[in-house]
Amino acid sequence: MRPSGRQTNQMRKVSFERNFSKHAEGSCLVKFGDTHVLCTASLEEKTPPWLRNSGKGWVTAEYGMLPRATGDRMKREAASGKQGGRTQEIQRLIGRSLRAVIDLEALGEKQITIDCDVIQADGGTRTAAITGGWVALYDCLKWMEGRSMVKLDKVLKDHVAAISCGIFAGQPVIDLDYLEDSAAETDANFVLTGSGGIVEIQGTAEGAPFSQEELLQLLALAQAGTQELVALQKAAIGG
Repeated sequence: MRPSGRQTNQMRKVSFERNFSKHAEGSCLVKFGDTHVLCTASLEEKTPPWLRNSGKGWVTAEYGMLPRATGDRMKREAASGKQGGRTQEIQRLIGRSLRAVIDLEALGEKQITIDCDVIQADGGTRTAAITGGWVALYDCLKWMEGRSMVKLDKVLKDHVAAISCGIFAGQPVIDLDYLEDSAAETDANFVLTGSGGIVEIQGTAEGAPFSQEELLQLLALAQAGTQELVALQKAAIGG
């Protein structure tokens, strides 16, 4: 039995609250159970210097955790003057995942930054950030379309969602919360598109190595889970 009482293929309750921030071009408060992440999408009418005059735009991401997102207060990374390696790795993953479903030429020479701020953490913050980040990105592009800046269906090629899977107490399980994540024999994150394409797989054996068969079991769980998340994204945006 999982600590939460969930079945091995049962995800936590997922919700998306759009337009959470009145100032951002797109925003979404995403909840995966007790993991809550605020995702905002901000538009800039310029690109990074290395893309200037290329005709292409850019989508990037920043990620951070509020001091009391966890059980004990964490120091703000700004106080130390630099981001930690984990933060940099996660925000790069979010950016890669969202760019996988964007036509950068159709976006034009503009940059959209997705800020993902973890309000409360209970495992799976990066997967929640990617999944909610897509909703914020959609709303930003919809805002731009309303001002004749882009055509949404030309820029946004597909949905993208992410879910964690792992081996806990000898069983492949989906959507690990903190208790499971901290004790899992194998921990993996899967980023998949709405059409089933694989964007990224991150998998780590915490104890004994996992087998190819176990990897395929985790992938099957992730495929079903991301399709459920995409269905929830579609319901959230009314499509």
